[in-house]
Amino acid sequence: MKKIYIAGHRGMVGSALVRKAEALGGYEILTTTRAEVDLTDQTSVFNYLENNKPDIVIIAAAKVGGIHANSTYPADFIYENLAIASNLVEGSRRAEVPRALFLGSSCIYPKLAPQPMPEDCLLTSPLECTNEAYAVAKIAGLKLCQHYRAQHGLLYHSAMPTNLYGPGDNYHPENSHVIPALIRRFHEAKVRGDKSVTIWGTGTPRREFLHVDDLAAACFHLLSLDNPPDWVNVGVGDDLTILNLAQLVAETVGFTGEILTDPSKPDGTPRKLMDITKIQGTGWNPIISFKDGLGAAYGDFLASLEAGAARL
Repeated sequence: MKKIYIAGHRGMVGSALVRKAEALGGYEILTTTRAEVDLTDQTSVFNYLENNKPDIVIIAAAKVGGIHANSTYPADFIYENLAIASNLVEGSRRAEVPRALFLGSSCIYPKLAPQPMPEDCLLTSPLECTNEAYAVAKIAGLKLCQHYRAQHGLLYHSAMPTNLYGPGDNYHPENSHVIPALIRRFHEAKVRGDKSVTIWGTGTPRREFLHVDDLAAACFHLLSLDNPPDWVNVGVGDDLTILNLAQLVAETVGFTGEILTDPSKPDGTPRKLMDITKIQGTGWNPIISFKDGLGAAYGDFLASLEAGAARL
């Protein structure tokens, strides 16, 4: 039985990874709370890894948020994410962990990257300014794994997921990502009986969305490969406009009012569609349809509200 340390197990991604590891079996799953191990504290991380000697480390811990959070707290985003990545990668090397998987984001690619975005467009032109701090930290994590693999012969590699959604998401009105933000906004508008809901921006940017359970499956697929790519995109290979997304969320929630746009608010990157040719070539494909995934996400939101456990 392999010991696998899932850093960030309480988050949406980390909890999906725990569920997948439990379903697969054959793993002794190690997790820590922030009170037990502060991932931004080097000594704390090094000591934990040395004392527990996992066979695999998955770096799913991160400070995350949407456009508002990234724009408001860029210093927090770059510092905390750099610290988490460097502490866990170097700590894994020191503890002789043979395999590590770092999770990044599609925002590592240039603002005006070719669409769909191939892995080799990384660092070819400027980033989107609204999430540059987070993106730089994630690029650093990816490069740490690439160079540790080259220099030390360790099987450290990375997965770059597109926009994620699913159970355990963060529904904060300002610091959440677009799907949970829209689910909460349309749900509350329905409850109040509002006649309209206004969404940020023009509604024209296009986005791709992957269910977090599909990402978890992709991660364990990558961990099963003897020679995975240094980094690989994980997505669905299709996208839709933010306005179309809002319409689908409204339909899922049961909101029947008008949907308005606010062009005074930022749009962010015009389009972020992943080229998933490389991971498909290894034998992986997503299986959860967007309609099914969105319905399940709303069901999870309602259940979390009922239980008083929603991340609001």
